[in-house]
Amino acid sequence: MPDDLTRWRANRIVDGLINGAVIAYPTEGVWGLGCLPELEASVGHILNLKQRHWREGLILVASDISHLELYLDGISSDDREQLMQVWPSPVTFLVPDNGSVPAWIKGTHDRVALRVSAHPIVRSICDTLGGTIVSTSANPTGHKPALNALRVRQYFGKEVDFIVPGSLGGQSGPSEIRDLMTGAVIRQGGSS
Repeated sequence: MPDDLTRWRANRIVDGLINGAVIAYPTEGVWGLGCLPELEASVGHILNLKQRHWREGLILVASDISHLELYLDGISSDDREQLMQVWPSPVTFLVPDNGSVPAWIKGTHDRVALRVSAHPIVRSICDTLGGTIVSTSANPTGHKPALNALRVRQYFGKEVDFIVPGSLGGQSGPSEIRDLMTGAVIRQGGSS
């Protein structure tokens, strides 16, 4: 059964995020690294930890589609309906960039990666924050994603400000990635 955060712990995590913290947290299928997407230095720290170039882009995760409104402005009602039928779930959609996402999040792409998570810990953090956080697998590039907090510590030591206690959500890997406009599956997701 998935874990849930106490209000006190969620508030503490969000206070840390607002002050630039990088966190590690369980998601549906792997552990993730996160921070506030508007804090370029925090995003840069995650990219350094992962040994990943900013051009590759990152996922933004939310607990409710309303947290993504800024990024969804301009899509059709049919496309919005498609998102609402799938979310919350471990499916990330590539949505056309409408100019509202910083380059350090979208990379060199003309699409933005967005997900409304079904994981209770991710949802608790985003609900408390009232917005989105960065979500990228907790591993250096070329290594397998962390499946537990111990592996996060082995990969990153004290370079992560806070490891959120909890369990994975039952998926067997990272989220599926689909292009909203074409329907193409860019990355197969793990199974439940």
